[in-house]
Amino acid sequence: MSAAGSSGVGSDDSAPKPALGIDPEALASCVACGLCLPHCPTFRATGEEWASPRGRINAMRQVQDHGAPVDRTFLAAMDTCVQCRGCEPACPSGVPFGSMMEAVQAAAARGGRRGWRRWGFRILGRRRLLNFASRLLAVAQRLRLVPSKRLGLPRIPLAQRRLRASGHDVWLFTGCVMDAWQRSVHAAVKRVVESTGTGVALPGAGGGCCGALSRHAGLEDHARLLAVRTMAALPGDAPILVDSAGCGAALKEYGELLGTPEAEAFSARVSDVHEWLAQHAERLPPPSGSSRPPTVAVHDPCHLRHVQRVHQSVAEVLARYAIVVPLDDDGLCCGAGGAYAAMQPELAASIRARKLSAIERGGADIVASANPGCTIHLANAGVGVRHPLEIVDEVLEYER
Repeated sequence: MSAAGSSGVGSDDSAPKPALGIDPEALASCVACGLCLPHCPTFRATGEEWASPRGRINAMRQVQDHGAPVDRTFLAAMDTCVQCRGCEPACPSGVPFGSMMEAVQAAAARGGRRGWRRWGFRILGRRRLLNFASRLLAVAQRLRLVPSKRLGLPRIPLAQRRLRASGHDVWLFTGCVMDAWQRSVHAAVKRVVESTGTGVALPGAGGGCCGALSRHAGLEDHARLLAVRTMAALPGDAPILVDSAGCGAALKEYGELLGTPEAEAFSARVSDVHEWLAQHAERLPPPSGSSRPPTVAVHDPCHLRHVQRVHQSVAEVLARYAIVVPLDDDGLCCGAGGAYAAMQPELAASIRARKLSAIERGGADIVASANPGCTIHLANAGVGVRHPLEIVDEVLEYER
């Protein structure tokens, strides 16, 4: 057996059973049919059973049902999962693989195996500290003290213009890393939304992080704390628009995370910004018509396609202003996966290679992706990639 090439777990029923906390019915719902395999990026990249959803579920069963240890081999199989959830729409049994993976990561965190992540992710909910650390990192980049490409980092801005609210019709969720590193995207999104005659409000200091990365890492208590803060920073009943696919998926799942009526009501207010714009398309201004429309290939972020399942809205909005070229890879993951590209660089690059081939076959001028992690990961491979509404912002007829 390889280090991560099997479940790596025994079947000693006399051993104490670790509390993975997975619903037994959910664990039993996988019938190992294999229909998920073509949709799993790590299985496609390795061809190994341990790197497939059913292989990982089998390892979970060995731990939860037969007392096998949560050892390095087990955790290696789990940590190589991108958590793209591409297996879920393909599964005829409706296996909730995403929540099962989160339960595994939470069990690992409770066992003290995620201590460094707990401290590392703590900064995400502290906007001033994150902005200060980002400026230091930006200086270090310019002094060539940081191997940015190897770490999968974008070029971080030294300074950014402050966003200002323009009304109270909708909220624009700005988040943590995206606000610190890609605030210009928020500015473009805000202008596009305002072009429909809509006033945009911005969250207060407590709404600096949705908790998605913490939840994916199994830090449930921290994720819940950030969720409560975010809800308090976006009060009222106005729609909440999100321009990051991963953040939008997290906000839409607050009801599941917190289990309260208030959280359910909050999640019901959340829309991906493209989803909202597609519903109000008649209010969007026409393109300027001063130049040839760009040819754009749309990369669907996994959390927009597989979790929120509103990825069609991106192409629908873009088609008003660009020639949209579909990719022929059926929405396969690009390998970014939040912090995954930094933690699993070789596997992330192997997964990305398939996406790069699809982009090359498409022949578009530029690639659009509605998730910051995806844009950074693709850009580090030399792809010309933008947020979809940055492209729209450049085409629209209005004063900037």
